[in-house]
Amino acid sequence: MIVLGFDPGTATTGFGVVSYVEGRLSPIDVGVLLTPSDMPIEERLLSIYTDVNTLLDRYQPDTVATERLFFDRNVTNALSVGRAIGVVLLAVAQRGLPWMEYTPMQVKTAVTGYGGADKEQVQAMVVRLLGLRETPRPDDAADALAVAICHAHSRVLREAGMRRARGHRRGGPDYG
Repeated sequence: MIVLGFDPGTATTGFGVVSYVEGRLSPIDVGVLLTPSDMPIEERLLSIYTDVNTLLDRYQPDTVATERLFFDRNVTNALSVGRAIGVVLLAVAQRGLPWMEYTPMQVKTAVTGYGGADKEQVQAMVVRLLGLRETPRPDDAADALAVAICHAHSRVLREAGMRRARGHRRGGPDYG
């Protein structure tokens, strides 16, 4: 299974691509999509949309995940991130790909086992789980890999639960 994870933003959108095969995670690619701050917003969103489509074409993911918008007090930032999420979702929906979003706490829990982990702890586990030599930079890239890892683990668990539930309805568990 190929998972494409995004940490969306208007200036910087992180992306991470991982493979999950037979319980093993492998990194495929990681990076950021950048738009200049002096570019009009509609052109920035078009640039993100075009770059997301390029990634979808290149990696042909089986599923896509984004980090859920965390809204605190900065309404302007929240609106900006929401716009970036919107263009990512448009590209994903046009291809009919499955998509999920995860809160920062869900990502931290899936990657480190602790929902209150700090950024450094998450990044250290991303490096460890994927066998990387160093932490991806900038932080948005490492965050996108964490989203992809979270989704790979969550999807596998969900599918295993669905198989067990289907097996149970037939009269017995399905452990195969």
